[in-house]
Amino acid sequence: MTVPVDANIFDQRGLADIKRLSKSNDPQALKSAARQFEAMFLQMVLKSMRDATPKDELMDSDQTRMYESLLDQQLAQVMSSKGNGTGLAALIEKQLSRMTTLDPKAPESAPLLNPILKGIPLEKGSGAWPLDQTSPLAPTSLNDYNGGSGSGDLPAGAKEFVARVWPHAQEASRSTGIPAQFLVAHAALETGWGRAEPRHGDGRPSYNLFGVKAGRSWSGAAVEAATTEYVDGQPQRQVDRFRAYNSYAESFQDYARLLAGNPRYAGVLGARDGGTFARGLQQAGYATDPSYAAKLERIIGGTTLRASLQG
Repeated sequence: MTVPVDANIFDQRGLADIKRLSKSNDPQALKSAARQFEAMFLQMVLKSMRDATPKDELMDSDQTRMYESLLDQQLAQVMSSKGNGTGLAALIEKQLSRMTTLDPKAPESAPLLNPILKGIPLEKGSGAWPLDQTSPLAPTSLNDYNGGSGSGDLPAGAKEFVARVWPHAQEASRSTGIPAQFLVAHAALETGWGRAEPRHGDGRPSYNLFGVKAGRSWSGAAVEAATTEYVDGQPQRQVDRFRAYNSYAESFQDYARLLAGNPRYAGVLGARDGGTFARGLQQAGYATDPSYAAKLERIIGGTTLRASLQG
């Protein structure tokens, strides 16, 4: 069985084929996965080029930006599959081959790209995170993916991130009754320990730590970013508007108001157990990823958060 190289961005079967093959360490699966990752990188480059290009006000709209995003995704797929990419696919394939040889028991759900993109700041939904994940940035290690339940160094910047947001988490904890460490864990899940968040077109941070979208009722600033939502259990790529704040303090304040002011989250307020908090968010519809609660619970109970708080 082989995976077609001329993948279509709307065809989810190609990604499923890669997953099935990767379980047996099939070389073709590694090659296909490497090309997919290179395509994601090329998509980021194309998006940056568009952001730097002056817009024609007559043709600039939410709809045209969405279709441009889809076009960029398809162009990136074609460039990678035809061998006209950056050469990154070959490097990734080599790294993946070495990883499967050294650690054949690695979790099936753990992202394979971790060592290669470590340290690269990515925008939410930019494509560097596999389609079956919700968080915007792949963890920097298998240990990080599992919430830091194993041994090894902490993810780069984890302690700094926790120290930066901890005072704001404590303030939000007082108004929601939710332990501050749970709130920090949620921010870590949504932003890859602070290394990825929706950004303005000029690169300025949105300070949106919780992936809160800018719906019709939102009158403040907003940024646009591609993201992945699950529909009937299947991942769907789309462009959404996310709220933008002036500081992390504002992000925590708005997040606390969201939980306290929406009856859907009544079961989350005052939660003292990590599992109850994580499952409550998912049951209330905070995210569409079916594995969202499990991922959040792993971070809450993991050594990465614990060690960062102790540091």
